[in-house]
Amino acid sequence: MAKEKPHVNIVFIGHVDHGKSTTVGRLLFETGNIQENIIKKYEEMGEKGKSFKFAWVMDRLKEERERGITIDVALTKFETPHRYITIIDAPGHRDFVKNMITGASQADAAVLIVAVTDGVMPQTKEHAFLARTLGINHIIVGINKMDMINYDEKKFKDVATQVTKLLQMLGYKNFPVIPISAWEGDNVVKKSDKTPWYKGPTLMEALDQIPEPPKPTDKPLRIPIQDVYSIKGVGTVPVGRVETGKLKVGDVVIFEPASTIFHKPIQGEVKSIEMHHEPLDDSLPGQIIGLYTRGIL
Repeated sequence: MAKEKPHVNIVFIGHVDHGKSTTVGRLLFETGNIQENIIKKYEEMGEKGKSFKFAWVMDRLKEERERGITIDVALTKFETPHRYITIIDAPGHRDFVKNMITGASQADAAVLIVAVTDGVMPQTKEHAFLARTLGINHIIVGINKMDMINYDEKKFKDVATQVTKLLQMLGYKNFPVIPISAWEGDNVVKKSDKTPWYKGPTLMEALDQIPEPPKPTDKPLRIPIQDVYSIKGVGTVPVGRVETGKLKVGDVVIFEPASTIFHKPIQGEVKSIEMHHEPLDDSLPGQIIGLYTRGIL
């Protein structure tokens, strides 16, 4: 991990089918984090593969590929010149809003993706409200699918005005609104010559400018558990985001609430810590980690 760079958690939110997963896939592909042969493999997986080759970078579940929507919350690491980022790709479908909340609750900032062909839709509003409620104070807007309207400036401005009014009503200020085509790659990593009228940052540049979140390391350790996995050869591994304090290998931690079997809190020694499958000696606020703790199960 690039410890010299500030770490930021980013959640991609927005209405279903507006291109969140495709935007993440394009971002990773353009920066060399996904090999071209993997995209090619997805493209060759029938008719759906042609439409979802970038989206499937983050969609790991078979059901997601069959239905063409994101169900689970997917995490991956990503670096900009000045930031080390954990990307959280949250589902947009209303049936999976609880999973979107799980993702957004771990984020320091959000990228709201809005299709220029639809404008503000129900889950656009719902996700924006939830992001604000969950304490996300920094937001970036990507107006996607510009290729489908031939990069029309007027249509972009109409949708940008809709989104701006929504976010300003929620108290957001000074956020970039970027015309992008996740499918074609316009203004995702590189400036597009198809939008000469746009003078702002690319999505990559906007991500690189996200302010570093505070790290309350002077407070007691607190890690809300998101999920628990049973990993062969390792054991039971709780996963969650470090909110306050510090955690290091060898620490003894207490799990609350108390066990219904023993009627008292369970404690155990932390034997290993991982983030993005990389071992850590210690962890700080903002990091989403898995920790193997001997003695809990």
